Amino acid sequence: MGTLVGHIIPGFFFFALGLWHLFNHIKLFSLHPKSYISCVWFPLSKPRYLEPLVIIIASSLSISVELFLGQKNHQPFDPNDGTIPSNHLHNFEHSCISITFITYAAFAIIFDKTRPVAHRELINLIAALAFAQQLFLFHFHSSDHTGVEGHYHLLLQLVVFVSLVTTLLGISLPSSFLVSFVRSLSISFQGIWLMSMACMLWTPSLVPKDCFLHIEEGSTVRQLNILSFEQRSPKT
Repeated sequence: MGTLVGHIIPGFFFFALGLWHLFNHIKLFSLHPKSYISCVWFPLSKPRYLEPLVIIIASSLSISVELFLGQKNHQPFDPNDGTIPSNHLHNFEHSCISITFITYAAFAIIFDKTRPVAHRELINLIAALAFAQQLFLFHFHSSDHTGVEGHYHLLLQLVVFVSLVTTLLGISLPSSFLVSFVRSLSISFQGIWLMSMACMLWTPSLVPKDCFLHIEEGSTVRQLNILSFEQRSPKT
């Protein structure tokens, strides 16, 4: 993340995943309205584990870009003492979010191969932990979320919170179509909001009035909701 492409790609992934869940929940409820039971993920006939495998691959690519490919000289650590530079903390935070989604997807495959019905509540809990990790790291993000960027990230946290709550509710209310519907929409809106942030914060022509783009070390771009020096200084 931290760039236009870094928000567009994961945003599109969340958007597509939410629509995929929404389509399958509507289809499942239409076919079995009286015996409807929500699912955290939906297997296919061939290949069965396409959804969790896509999550694992996409999250792994995200970690690679955050820690290696997107870094100067492909080095996430300080070559002198091996510590993490302060301007790279956000890359590790984003990678931790990806790791939790990899963990969820891996357990989804493992539980499905053993006892899928018995582990339905547990996989819901792991998915909720992934959203909780995402919410926690977005809230205590090391990046300077001031001004316009801070407002965008605050609204993103609200959408992630809805995903977390509805996933937890899915444990006690597995037959509630409303819970599954709202959860799927919240996942899609995570993607929509990430893509909106990419356009509004990293597209010069869409920058709000009296704001400007500030390029930090490492090609990280952010939006600052402050006036430029010339605008703030009175004319003499």
